[in-house]
Amino acid sequence: MNWIIDGHNLIPHVRGLSLADLDDEQALIDLLIQFCRIKRDHVLVFFDRAAPGQSGEHSFGSVKAVFVPSPRTADAAIADHLRKQGSRVRNDTLVSSDRMVQAAARPLHMHVISSDMFARQLVEALSQAPATEADKPLSQEEVRRWEQLFNQKDNSDG
Repeated sequence: MNWIIDGHNLIPHVRGLSLADLDDEQALIDLLIQFCRIKRDHVLVFFDRAAPGQSGEHSFGSVKAVFVPSPRTADAAIADHLRKQGSRVRNDTLVSSDRMVQAAARPLHMHVISSDMFARQLVEALSQAPATEADKPLSQEEVRRWEQLFNQKDNSDG
């Protein structure tokens, strides 16, 4: 599935994220990367008020982020994107609670969900992710080998 997301509209609905954070956009992108890996989906997320020199489209694997420079808004950029894509977005899902953004999607027969609803889907997907090797605790044998390695290093520095 392809998701088109109004980024700053979603951030306040995701637990642990805040628009007041300096790295709020990257924190959301990091969560979306995990979501895409789990769901095997693709995301196009729009953020307005791009920092100087940061505007434009940036790719993060299955997540593409569009940073819209002022005075243009992400809402306008999303509406333009939808118009340009036309009927190709019919099978995509728009994530926004902004009524103006939702209104741009409806004539194209896009599926639209609120930011709050998507935030719940995001949390659910991330909670169901299988543990990675990095999440597993070390075995006693692995701990012993690491201790030997560090002790060898300490002894060779002497």
